[in-house]
Amino acid sequence: MTKHRKNKKTQTDLKELIVVACAQDLEHAKDYETLLKNNEIPVMIKQQENTQTSELKTITVMVPEDYADEAHVIIESQDAYDDFYDLGIDEEDEFGSEPFDDNF
Repeated sequence: MTKHRKNKKTQTDLKELIVVACAQDLEHAKDYETLLKNNEIPVMIKQQENTQTSELKTITVMVPEDYADEAHVIIESQDAYDDFYDLGIDEEDEFGSEPFDDNF
């Protein structure tokens, strides 16, 4: 997979950006932004109000189309990594909270 270099033009029009992730909240979107920037991928976060209800907002993470495949791989790898460690924590909580059965 080829890495794009910083000397490449990073300013793009909105029409050239595509959504690579939708975040639950701004904190998650910022995490994606940091992850992608650390991998030299230009990124933009966009918040849109839901047209049906003004309370719900959609937070999207967008990158230039040329970087989309690489961004997807990076995000999916991080999500899989997080899921793996969340699974370990969930199992620990589940088994650690039950009292020991002394009756054999």
